[in-house]
Amino acid sequence: MADRYQLPRRLDDPELIGFWTIDEFLGMVIPFAWGIMAQHVLIGIAIGAGAWLALRKAKAGRASSRLLHAAYWYLPGSFLGLKATPPSHCRLLAG
Repeated sequence: MADRYQLPRRLDDPELIGFWTIDEFLGMVIPFAWGIMAQHVLIGIAIGAGAWLALRKAKAGRASSRLLHAAYWYLPGSFLGLKATPPSHCRLLAG
């Protein structure tokens, strides 16, 4: 007897655009688009490939949330829209 419901095999897989995750795809496309607009296509391709390799290396089999956590703690507060650093007792809840 066949099951009525099918469950996905891997629930935690990231969304893909072609062969790349969304962050890798944007890391390639944005420099390439800049290269087209600035009429430096080869430089845009090189920067896009470098960004893709850097993102691949930074993630290295781990979740991309690790990059978000690093951005939260190491980038200035205004970069992610935070007006001030949260107090220490709240930071324990964030990470």
